[in-house]
Amino acid sequence: MPKPKRAVIFANGELSHPEAVLRLVKPGDLLIAADGGARLCHQLGLIPAILIGDFDSLDEDEVTSFAESGAQVIRHPERKDFTDLELALRYAQSLSVREVVVFAALGARWDQTLANLLLPAAAGLVGMRIRLVDGPQEVMLLRRGEALSIQGQTGDTVSLIPIGGDASEVTTHGLEYPLLSETLYFGATRGLSNVLLDNRATIHLKEGLLLIVLIHAERRTTEGS
Repeated sequence: MPKPKRAVIFANGELSHPEAVLRLVKPGDLLIAADGGARLCHQLGLIPAILIGDFDSLDEDEVTSFAESGAQVIRHPERKDFTDLELALRYAQSLSVREVVVFAALGARWDQTLANLLLPAAAGLVGMRIRLVDGPQEVMLLRRGEALSIQGQTGDTVSLIPIGGDASEVTTHGLEYPLLSETLYFGATRGLSNVLLDNRATIHLKEGLLLIVLIHAERRTTEGS
């Protein structure tokens, strides 16, 4: 069986714009449900290939039903060191998947939302390009020495947020407020609310970590962003 090029993970948070989610899922994607994310798959008419977690959000009948539908069930103990979403990401990495799209990672609990937003920076997940998608919003991570090309439409909002310390020698191309080997300081807001000048922009980072938040303009939410 060929290794999947991309994994799509459904977490157990809130799912925005479900019709857009279906347009973003591609044939050949490895579908992974992190515990209660399996219910979101079911609502969309999707069968996860992998169901992983401690299953505190699903009852046994639901787990059995997904298994009978063809899902491989990977059960972890309730007392564990990783959230179900991190387990799903680590499983994808064990398959040498390099691109991951995560849906439903945000929700009402701030602790879990913040932890999920920071997961792409985990040392154990180096080497994967992780994209968290919530309706018209996307969150990506840029590591030291990397460049990231983002695609959107003129007028889309792009925010650069340093995490874990200052982000040094940041250079951008294609944004309204350009940066040329400049520093974005941890805890400051200078990198927020930049704007795409065309349909593509590039961000280069020499030192640090940057969360890149791309917010598609309202006109695109009906197109699936």
